[in-house]
Amino acid sequence: MTELLFREDPYAQSCEAQVVAINGRGGIVLDRTVFYATSGGQPGDSGTMARDSGRIAIATTVYGDTKSDIVHVPAQGQPLPSPGERVKLELDWQKRHAYMRIHTALHLLCALVPFPVTGGQISHDGGRLDFDIPDPGAVDRAILSQEINRLIREDHPVLASFISDEDLIAKPEIVRTMSVKPPMGTGQVRLVGIGKNGEIDLQPCGGTHVRSTGEIGAVSVGKLESKGKQNRRIRISFA
Repeated sequence: MTELLFREDPYAQSCEAQVVAINGRGGIVLDRTVFYATSGGQPGDSGTMARDSGRIAIATTVYGDTKSDIVHVPAQGQPLPSPGERVKLELDWQKRHAYMRIHTALHLLCALVPFPVTGGQISHDGGRLDFDIPDPGAVDRAILSQEINRLIREDHPVLASFISDEDLIAKPEIVRTMSVKPPMGTGQVRLVGIGKNGEIDLQPCGGTHVRSTGEIGAVSVGKLESKGKQNRRIRISFA
């Protein structure tokens, strides 16, 4: 099982690790990592893996056949380390930090749009959420832009906590996504809350986020896009 260091400290930019295995597709499995694996609309991290004989460029990071192993995918043509070898990981921090800022901003967007979420995606320069909105007139773009930037400027704390599977089942209102359910079965689910008591937003999430909303910086809100009978897409980007 890969130790997920980014869960405890999303600001950790490097770590030493040991190679556990090379899978059949040339992916590198380590005993620990600061690299986030593609999940929940957030892309996997990229960066470098330093070894005694040089550096390996890591193109992306994904989960293996199970959620217990994280696979670091080398760029095409890169040499591979050997099982047991010690290496040092270094994130592409500029890209990861952008993901963290946008991911947190999408939580604010979710808090301000009171409709179920049908999908989402994060990139280094922006992101989007899709909502089940029957009436497009129910969302005013100008007001939404004003409110999300107000919450950013107010610099609210972003805090992680945990809830038991049983308590989560008893509080279905905190699960905003329609098609993707939070992973259960380990006994507890990670929650991300915005505000000292999660009063602005509180929902299950395994992604990486900034410490407070002020770190996001100003964002701009795009127009509502129709993606189906009731599916409306809202994009945000750094202003």
